[in-house]
Amino acid sequence: MLEEIHRELEKHFEETVKVRRYLHQHPELSFEEEETPKLIARLLTEMGIEVKTKVGGRGVIGTIYGGKPGKTVALRADFDALPIQDLKEVPYRSTVPGKMHACGHDAHTATLLSVANALQNKRESLQGKVVLIHQFAEELVPGGAKEMIKDGCLDGVDAIFGTHLWSTIPVGQAAFQPQAIMAAADHFEVEIIGKGGHGGLPHETVDPIVLGMNWVQLIQQIISRNVSPLDSAVISVGVFHGGDAFNIIPEKVTIKGTVRTFRSDVQQLIEQRMETLLHSLCEGAGASYQYQYIKGYPPVINHADETAFVRSCAEDILGSSNCYVAEPLMVGEDFSYYLQRVPGTFFLTGAGNPEKNAVYPHHHSMFDIDEQAMLYAGKILASAAWKFLNEKV
Repeated sequence: MLEEIHRELEKHFEETVKVRRYLHQHPELSFEEEETPKLIARLLTEMGIEVKTKVGGRGVIGTIYGGKPGKTVALRADFDALPIQDLKEVPYRSTVPGKMHACGHDAHTATLLSVANALQNKRESLQGKVVLIHQFAEELVPGGAKEMIKDGCLDGVDAIFGTHLWSTIPVGQAAFQPQAIMAAADHFEVEIIGKGGHGGLPHETVDPIVLGMNWVQLIQQIISRNVSPLDSAVISVGVFHGGDAFNIIPEKVTIKGTVRTFRSDVQQLIEQRMETLLHSLCEGAGASYQYQYIKGYPPVINHADETAFVRSCAEDILGSSNCYVAEPLMVGEDFSYYLQRVPGTFFLTGAGNPEKNAVYPHHHSMFDIDEQAMLYAGKILASAAWKFLNEKV
């Protein structure tokens, strides 16, 4: 039966590509998704699948009822885009200025729709239910997962599986991590208020640029001198703005950045230590400050048994030599909220291919994938769902 499901995926692969390319041409940003969930709901309905819309706000849930009673497995895909200009010279380039699918969510959606169709066609042989979670707003905190969970998308679910197509992994490979695969993703915003003045008379000012520069250097020492070398953490500054003229010391500077951690105690240490250093610097110089530390998604922590199970499904499809342990990534994902509620795993499906110019990293204006990755991802997810319901004890 599983071979028949895989043949269904192969048979409809051209349609999967068409759906992905249509979504790529018509991206919608987080919390602005209007047409995308309508399209998803329509396609699921045409398959004969029960559909619930506006789950948690803009989410869509499809439910496949097997011919026999049993457990419930959930599969998840996200469908929001990013505020990035698409610079690719391809027929399916984004038609919306300043917006594009630069992270593969269009392909995630098309893949899950193809899996839905294949499993629905074999539903009489399924033992249990498959819940298809089409999630909005993964890219922007607070994300869509929390609200969809509050609205019941995980009610009765025994396990959840999801994948992220990954352009820096060669197509035909997959990577799995039995523990933390992605980090907590926080950000901070700081404003240092000094006393502006003439650039030639610095002694009459309280220079916020010098204070800001010192603070940026000091917070890097938190990683090297306060965090254990056995723990992973990142502090990166992405915005440093102050002043408009070369000969004027400004009144204030604005600094923004991100913190990535895997452990809550390390996260708390960094948050507190950053402000302690900022307070000491500003107090000593006679400046004031505003400090905001905004917690994002928690780390994505997989469950070991479910990870081993899905990896075994992938090895049957890709071969054991093409499935390996993933290095943890310092990127964020709100799939973490699902894994806090039910057992499951989130893995990476290779989608890179230099021959198809699929070599650019995620969130890049030239980002693209080898679309063959959708077929591999679909087969792995379909196999995992089928075996979890029909074979896993």
